[in-house]
Amino acid sequence: MDTRTALLAAAAALLVVSAVGAVAAPDAISDPRETNEPPGRIDIAGATVAPGEVRGETAELRLGTDLRHRGSTVENVTVRHRAIGSESGLLADETTVDVGDVDFEGERTVNGTVTVDREGGYRIETVVFADGERREQQTTRVAGVAALTPDYADTQVGFTDGSVWPTVAVSVVEADNETATLSTSISVTNRGDEPSEDIDLRLLLRQAESNVIAAEATETVGTVRPGRTDTVTATVEVPDGYNYYVDAALFDDDVLVDETQGVANLNPRETISANQTVRDVEFSVEDFQRGEDGAAGDDAADGAAPDGSTSDDSTPGFGPIVALVALVVAALTARRRQ
Repeated sequence: MDTRTALLAAAAALLVVSAVGAVAAPDAISDPRETNEPPGRIDIAGATVAPGEVRGETAELRLGTDLRHRGSTVENVTVRHRAIGSESGLLADETTVDVGDVDFEGERTVNGTVTVDREGGYRIETVVFADGERREQQTTRVAGVAALTPDYADTQVGFTDGSVWPTVAVSVVEADNETATLSTSISVTNRGDEPSEDIDLRLLLRQAESNVIAAEATETVGTVRPGRTDTVTATVEVPDGYNYYVDAALFDDDVLVDETQGVANLNPRETISANQTVRDVEFSVEDFQRGEDGAAGDDAADGAAPDGSTSDDSTPGFGPIVALVALVVAALTARRRQ
C-alpha cells in the first residue's frame, strides 16, 4: 500500500469515529463561545409611578419598570401590572406589556399604565415572566390619589394666601340713606412656571343673617406672569346698613378651581367675620329685590313700603323692628335695676 492510499484510509477512519462519537455524545461537540456565556437572567432593577391623565372620577398611573439583563437571550418576556386597593384588597386594574426577546446588555425601561379610581391608595404588583414562567416581582405602594388635580381644573392661578395682605378687600365708593356702592379688590397669584390664560372671577354678596344674594359680579382675570400677584377689582351696589359675606370664586371654562371669602360690614352695631356663624334675625326682603339689571328693586330705592305706599321717613332694613326690640330690651333692663 502506497503512502497516498494509507492517508486516505486513515482520514476515512477518523471521520467514521467522529460521526459515531457525535451520535453517542451530542454534547461533546459544542461551540466554545456558548460554553463561556452564562445563562440568560432578567430581573427588576427599579420601578417608578407617575400620574398620567387625571379625570373627574379616575386617574391614570404611568408605570416605569427598569429591567436588567445578563447572559444569553431571554425569550418571550412579558411584564404584568396589577393595581390592588390598599384597604379593600380588590383588583382595580390590570395590564400586561409584551417585551419580546431580551438580548440587550444592561438596563432598559419598560412602560405601562393602569387606571384607578381617584380615591384612596393602591398596591402596584409588577411581575416579570419569561415564556410564561415567573422570573421576578416587585410591589410599589401609592397613596393620596384623591389629591391629584383633574386635568380640566389644572390651573396655577389661585387666590393669594397672605398673612397680612388681604385676599378680599372691600371699600365704600359711595353711600346714601338707601344703597352703598362697594369696590371689591381680589388678589390672585400665579404659582406656576408659565404665564396664565384668562379665567373668570365671580363674586356673590350675601346678606349675613339671611344668605340672600344682594349683588353679584363677574370679571376676567387676564394673563398673570409666573410668580406674580395681580389685583382684580369689581364694583357692586347693595342696600346700606347690612353686613355681607363676599364670596369669590375662580372658574376656568366653568370649572371651579379656587374659592375664598371676605366680609363687608355696613352695620355699625354688629360686625361679622369670614367663615363665622351668626344668629338669625328678621330682615326686610324688599331691600334685596333686584331688577333686571341686578341692582336693588325700584320700590326699595324709592322708599316704597311692602303694601305699595310711600314713606319719606322710612329707614332701610331692620329699622322699625330693631327700634321695637331695643325698647323691649331697655324696659327689661330698667325693671331689673329696680
